Amino acid sequence: MVPVAEDEGGPEMLSFRELARRLVSDGVVEKITHQRISQLARSDEGFPPVVRIGRSSAVDYRAAKPYFAERKSRQGQRTDLKPPAAEA
Repeated sequence: MVPVAEDEGGPEMLSFRELARRLVSDGVVEKITHQRISQLARSDEGFPPVVRIGRSSAVDYRAAKPYFAERKSRQGQRTDLKPPAAEA
């Protein structure tokens, strides 16, 4: 695969599995799994657009990298220690 400069070419589509590997290797996040990426794609409205390719899902790395770089990780956050929400 020939590298493409940032200002050239079209989107750089990656599967969720490859996206997880690339985010870690580029130092964007410390660790993440393709399962977590899939979960975020389903639940987070701000997640970059996902394209179905056969049975796989893919996302443009140029859109995903800033999304993950700006995202605040809440790993291991305990929800049982929060006070109950006030009922209206």
